[in-house]
Amino acid sequence: MKDNTVILEDIGYTIFDFVSILNSDNSIQLDSALREKVVKCRQFLDDKISDPNAVFYGINTGFGSLCNTKINSQDLSKLQSSLVLSHACGMGDEIPYSIAKLIFLLKIFNLSKGYSGVSESLMSRMIELYNHGLVPQIFEYGSLGASGDLAPLAHLSSVFLGKGKAYLNGELLEATEIHQRLGIEPITLKAKEGLALLNGTQFSLAFAVYCVSEANKLIHLINIISALSLDAYACDNAPFNPEIQNIRPHEGQRFIAQEILNLRENSEILDYPRYSVQDPYSFRCIPQVHGASYDTIQYVTKVVNTELNSVTDNPNIFPDSDLIISGGNFHAQPLALVLDFLAIALAELGNISERRTYQLINGDRDLPVYLAKDAGVNSGYMIAQYSAASIVSHNKQLCTPSSVDSIVSSKGQEDHVSMAANAATKCYKVLENVKSVLAIEWMTANQAMDFRNGIKCGTVVENYRSQFRKYLPFRTSDVYMKDDQDISREFIQKTMNEMVV
Repeated sequence: MKDNTVILEDIGYTIFDFVSILNSDNSIQLDSALREKVVKCRQFLDDKISDPNAVFYGINTGFGSLCNTKINSQDLSKLQSSLVLSHACGMGDEIPYSIAKLIFLLKIFNLSKGYSGVSESLMSRMIELYNHGLVPQIFEYGSLGASGDLAPLAHLSSVFLGKGKAYLNGELLEATEIHQRLGIEPITLKAKEGLALLNGTQFSLAFAVYCVSEANKLIHLINIISALSLDAYACDNAPFNPEIQNIRPHEGQRFIAQEILNLRENSEILDYPRYSVQDPYSFRCIPQVHGASYDTIQYVTKVVNTELNSVTDNPNIFPDSDLIISGGNFHAQPLALVLDFLAIALAELGNISERRTYQLINGDRDLPVYLAKDAGVNSGYMIAQYSAASIVSHNKQLCTPSSVDSIVSSKGQEDHVSMAANAATKCYKVLENVKSVLAIEWMTANQAMDFRNGIKCGTVVENYRSQFRKYLPFRTSDVYMKDDQDISREFIQKTMNEMVV
């Protein structure tokens, strides 16, 4: 068990709060107010279903198109366990470990808000397993993003029943082995609990939390990289002048322009004569392009923060209003749309980054062609740009929106779905691809700057350059380029990990 404990409260959390909890590796527990809400909600539900004439969807009826099939009281527990096991049918690659852990954490928080009707004993077991280091094995495909992320969440929930596999402190084990090691028995689900576990947007939401938290760092990182490229290509500072931004006052455009000006402050290249009256768009239009992506990231952050603090299972239970309402909070359309939007915004950052790499290797502005000493014998950074172009092209293909698709399921009962889970996994791939594209621009710009005869960049950029050169030196001849790219990629991720936004 872990030593430090984070108390989950009924307050408004942000994505950064949950990323902090996840990265801290602390234990969690519910505060007394949340526990009281869970107990109150469950007692209300038990009282309602004690009426033999009462009919509530998914509590004492079948699911989906079987919603009008009444289930006998003696079969309510079997109904819930059968639901979980039948829905555990994910396919494809296993999702990243940290995101699977985040799904578990988000599911606990979602159920703790006291509108789902789960028992205190189920909440306690979930928290106990989380604190013991359990991380479910979850797969990429299976959710349509409506009725919740059913298949992925069923793989999480199956472990509570002693089925499927999960990681225990990093070791992949059968659920039965996990229970034996921890000295606990599989749980028996009560009425509504299986449905509460499976309904919800936590699969899509976990990817969204990760992607948008990384995006909030990446936008600052790409400005650092761009500032170095601007210096290496000996670009003018005029396009970043506040006067230009003030007559088109998009928040992102103004923010980016000012950050670039700050990063280029004291850059020695600004004292040298210009090579051209105007610089190429990939340099000159950084405020407009990066700025539009910045605004998108801020909007997506707002939507994801709202979803993070929402209850997304069905039906929902309102003890104070004496209501059990079958609705559609499991429909992940809000996430599907913004995940598609975020993927496009991130892909554009990669797109313009690759264009700057292309300009830097062209042999213009007193830089050697392909940034190679003795070009011809050496190919320099020629094919590194190919790699960036390949990744950028793939990102364009990944940016076909998932949210415009819908496939009818469950005999037409679920006739419109969001496909948020596909939007989520695509956005994740785009994000990781962009990091690789930026790594190529970063190492290329460093190589180019080293041909500027000792001219210094601004203080912040020069500091990052000096750190980077401890890992990767200036290249005077061709080397096995994959190693250099991997070093640069690792430096990019390390730098992002250290950022605070």
